Amino acid sequence: MLSDIERGLVAGILMSEGSFGGDGKQPHVMLRKHVRHETLMRWLAQRFPRSRLYGPYHHGERSYFQWVARGPALVHDVLPVLDELVVPELDAHAAGRLRAMRERYSDVIARTKAREEAKDARGGAGITSGGDAAGP
Repeated sequence: MLSDIERGLVAGILMSEGSFGGDGKQPHVMLRKHVRHETLMRWLAQRFPRSRLYGPYHHGERSYFQWVARGPALVHDVLPVLDELVVPELDAHAAGRLRAMRERYSDVIARTKAREEAKDARGGAGITSGGDAAGP
């Protein structure tokens, strides 16, 4: 469970520097940061254990980490924070990007939510498919 301060930090970081999008099949929230921000990126990954942290990558003169939330990590862990705190009154552009992602991938988000709720109702047992799971 995130503290109010942690929720605010997450929303602020993702609102200002994150990407709300998808790959055409499933939605994701992504953040790329230079390797000098490794501590911040690991902090974010620790707050959302179902998310993924990739890197460091080195392309040309750029070295960075990439954090990605998709599948259950996105739907159950990250979206509730963003839905509450990324609002038009604070940042209309970011709120619009989040809304557009939710609309474009509404069917995938609904299926992921239903699958996780069904799994929770069964006590966490069952087989999950990789269709909306995390990881590239």
